[in-house]
Amino acid sequence: MKRQHIRRCWIGLGACLALCALAPSAMAQQVAREQDIVNLRLGQRILVDDGSCPAGQIKEVSGSRMTSTGIVAVKKCIPRLGTKTR
Repeated sequence: MKRQHIRRCWIGLGACLALCALAPSAMAQQVAREQDIVNLRLGQRILVDDGSCPAGQIKEVSGSRMTSTGIVAVKKCIPRLGTKTR
């Protein structure tokens, strides 16, 4: 019984460490211009604050699929998340 409890604790600890290691990579980068995006990777999301989207939104550029010429970038306006100001 005690070995099983210790084993579960180690598995839980390993899972927590794995999640903590992956969390920073899930956050999106933010740049001021689309030209500042250098190496877009597959699945990477970059927020571009260039004023091209309506108020309260920000442009998201993401690497959507791999082709023979490179990675295809998809651009869309998404709601701006963060602290709200009056």
